Amino acid sequence: MKSEPIIDSNKSDEITLKEFLLKIQEWFKYLLSKWLTIILIAILGGIIGFAIAYVDKPTFTATTTFVLEEGVGSANQAGGMGGLASMAGIDLGGTGGGLFESNSILELYKSRTMIEKTLFTEIRNESKNEILINQYIDFNNLKDRWKESKNPALVDFQFTDSARNTSVTRLQDSIVGAIVADIQKNYLVVTKPDKKVSLFKVEIKSPDELFAKNFNDQIVKNVNDFYVQTKTKKSLENVNVLQQQADSVRKVMNGEIYRSAAVLDATPNLNPTRQVQRVAPVERSKTSAETNKVILSELLRNLEMSRMTLLKEMPLIQVVDQPIYPLEKEQSNPITAAIIGAILIGFLTVIVLLLNKIIKDVLV
Repeated sequence: MKSEPIIDSNKSDEITLKEFLLKIQEWFKYLLSKWLTIILIAILGGIIGFAIAYVDKPTFTATTTFVLEEGVGSANQAGGMGGLASMAGIDLGGTGGGLFESNSILELYKSRTMIEKTLFTEIRNESKNEILINQYIDFNNLKDRWKESKNPALVDFQFTDSARNTSVTRLQDSIVGAIVADIQKNYLVVTKPDKKVSLFKVEIKSPDELFAKNFNDQIVKNVNDFYVQTKTKKSLENVNVLQQQADSVRKVMNGEIYRSAAVLDATPNLNPTRQVQRVAPVERSKTSAETNKVILSELLRNLEMSRMTLLKEMPLIQVVDQPIYPLEKEQSNPITAAIIGAILIGFLTVIVLLLNKIIKDVLV
């Protein structure tokens, strides 16, 4: 009777250091046997990297940096002289336009409204006026893509400078939305380099140098103007209302003064027993004129206080650096790209060959 082999329970499946080193040596010899394949594929990777870098368009960066200093308001600035303005529904308090904080300007730059407004700004380009959105369409070759889509509405499509002021079609809105989204994602970068300092940086990266600079200049102007107008809107409205009230009271006061003089002129030889024809109208006009004079005096003082509030609340935006030609240019170096491509593809080839050998060894 044949006995069964005895299984050594003490035998371990763990690989020893010697076996591991032998395995590495085996893999190394295997890779050496495939040196020609690895080199050829690495060369192919280098050629691909060189070609991609060679045809890759350069990227131009337009950068603007500016400092933002918030205005200072004072809630008690008007003091006891705001009673008349308060009765008229006018707030002279210095909270003025607290809709935004300084960091909110970062979000304004990324908003669709501001980007869209900038896209429909008209600029001078090669002796002709052109809006920025059409320039974007041209250097991105969108018209060629639209022709390939075989959509008749897109064949001769072009925006005009008044396109957003007239009725907006669904097609126009979809195109603008796609362009705005692309600019938000790939073109526009807005940062605050130092959180302790109110210094902001706005960058536009584009393959078209003219578009990068023009778009950067316009969006900085649009957003900063909007920010200042919004921050001072409340105080500016107070100033306008007080100015209208003061002009109205001054007009009434002047009218009463002229009316008093007109009564005197109308009765040069008045009968002494008929003083009522002169005294009553003249006194009434004088009283009205004096009353309006007091009101006007208060309004003018409140108007000056309101103007001071407006000046104190107005934020200061000072541009530090603006983009100038030639813009900063970024482009891949074909030689560097070829080396990186060769190394990367060669490494991946080695990994694939090793995995292939390991799988074969396991299956055998």
